[in-house]
Amino acid sequence: MTPLNTRPLSFDTLRTALRIGWQVANATLGVSIAYAAIFALGGVLIMGGLLLQGWTPFVIAGAGAFMLIGPAVLAGFFGIAQAHEVGESPGPGAVIAGFSRASGALWALALVCGLLFMIFITDAAILYAYMVGAAPVGLAELLPTADNILRFVRWAAVSGLIVAILLFTISAFSVPLLCDCRCGLVDAVMTSARIVLCHPLPAFFWAFLLSTAVITSILCLPLLPLALPWLAYASRALYQAVLPGRERLAAF
Repeated sequence: MTPLNTRPLSFDTLRTALRIGWQVANATLGVSIAYAAIFALGGVLIMGGLLLQGWTPFVIAGAGAFMLIGPAVLAGFFGIAQAHEVGESPGPGAVIAGFSRASGALWALALVCGLLFMIFITDAAILYAYMVGAAPVGLAELLPTADNILRFVRWAAVSGLIVAILLFTISAFSVPLLCDCRCGLVDAVMTSARIVLCHPLPAFFWAFLLSTAVITSILCLPLLPLALPWLAYASRALYQAVLPGRERLAAF
């Protein structure tokens, strides 16, 4: 089996992808913001629930957990971008088309993302119960319990980092490959891991940039509908630069 042709991943490639992503986000502003607003609304409900329950410090862990399920929503943005590329005016149908065109294996990968999400949330909840305790912590109580909260955030970040590195390695390029139906699940995951591990500095800088921007946007929710489309389209541009063409693996 011949692997897909790849081009080097570099910091210049990242800059170009961010520029293209910004252009596509601006060209499809209405539908992109509307689609991203769905996840912003979900963030409002989740963060509101945590605050009402007195789990204020857990909001940070919850924001980071979005990175574990984020890859599963990219197909909708890719559908919008593809409609824009062919000169159509993207609407809700483009989002649906993005998912309908994707390989069925994308849902298997989404299941893996969900499993890793549950593992991280379970670990974070155990750490929270052990380090912060069951007593409600509101905004007014953050400072008096700052030491315990900082310990929780630090160890939750370590736990989340391990899971996030694994997920990024297997999904960074496999999700776009599956959205384009260019190969099966195993080949897509292997291709993604090969690209990331062969170009670790730009690849993990990209992961750091994505996670920092998304988590910050979730904590400042009005920014999420603007940042999420930009980063999604930039991820697609990066994939197209590193894996150009539409060739498929012979065994697929």
